Amino acid sequence: MTRLQEDSSPIHLSDSPIRDSGAALLDEADRIDGFGTNVATTLAWAVGVGAARGHERSLSDDWSFLAAVASRDVGAARILEPHLDALDILDQAGRDGYDVDLASIHADSGSSWGVFAAEGAGMRLEAQGDGSGWRLTGTKPWCSLAQHLTHALITAWVGDERRLFAVALQTLDVTPHTGPWHARGLRQVVSAPVDFVSAPAVPVGEPGWYLRRPGFAAGGIGVAACWWGGALPLRDALAGAAQREGADQLSRVHLGRVDVALWTARLALRSAAQEMGRLPEASHPGALAARVRAVVAGAVETAIDESARALGPLPLVADEAHARRVADLEIYLRQHHDERDLARIGADIVEGRGAW
Repeated sequence: MTRLQEDSSPIHLSDSPIRDSGAALLDEADRIDGFGTNVATTLAWAVGVGAARGHERSLSDDWSFLAAVASRDVGAARILEPHLDALDILDQAGRDGYDVDLASIHADSGSSWGVFAAEGAGMRLEAQGDGSGWRLTGTKPWCSLAQHLTHALITAWVGDERRLFAVALQTLDVTPHTGPWHARGLRQVVSAPVDFVSAPAVPVGEPGWYLRRPGFAAGGIGVAACWWGGALPLRDALAGAAQREGADQLSRVHLGRVDVALWTARLALRSAAQEMGRLPEASHPGALAARVRAVVAGAVETAIDESARALGPLPLVADEAHARRVADLEIYLRQHHDERDLARIGADIVEGRGAW
């Protein structure tokens, strides 16, 4: 399957196409051998993207760019998105008045970042501070690309509260696991535990700031933009099948279902970008983010299911790019917690926080 072209399924979420600077970065990506599958070269490109981003950009710009990357390769978007999210978090910490001493952990514009905030049964990462600074000890689960990244923003327990810290990963105090990781999708983006033994760390915000901060919801929708962009080539594949000689009405039904689902998801992303752009920075549109993620996740699930029915097994066994895209999306979508997220939306409505 060839990469998505702008005249097929529009990637941009606003009325304007992707900015010239973003288009140049995408052109650069198209020239990278192993884009998305070669972690080192893709991560180096992602660091360049972070360094090249200007401050005069909208959420629509950011999400459109992430979607465009995912349309080329889902794995590449999975590598890029947390790096950009970490840069946004650090920038927001500065705007909120927090002094984050990145020089003490040797972080600079060439650093590559992850965001590790998951918790797991039987694993706990604790932070202890004294007069000389903070140190992390314990194990953190689900740390994607920890073997490749130079730094990460990571949540750790301080008593009964979680606090965000910046930490260098390529030190003797930090040991990433190599697995278990038997995934068939996103095979190159290994997400495994990491052990910390009194690793130096720098606090980012006060306890609880990471989850309460402005921008947390926007980061969650950024992931959804990656899901959406990653599914657009499935729509194109269905369109190609429906245009073939001898194609029947069923092929058009499958295409129509996917088109409507992804079009609806695009509207949700576009509306969220506009609405969040109008909100005061101190607001926390958690319900909006949860709804958008649910809409997009459902649309991508529809695209995967309908393309499987319409196209049959052939592209899943004979088209490497298509088969990898489907497998990558199926793993990536598991960042959506389905019924639990819907239950949170229901709780917001019951408790009076779900107004439209």
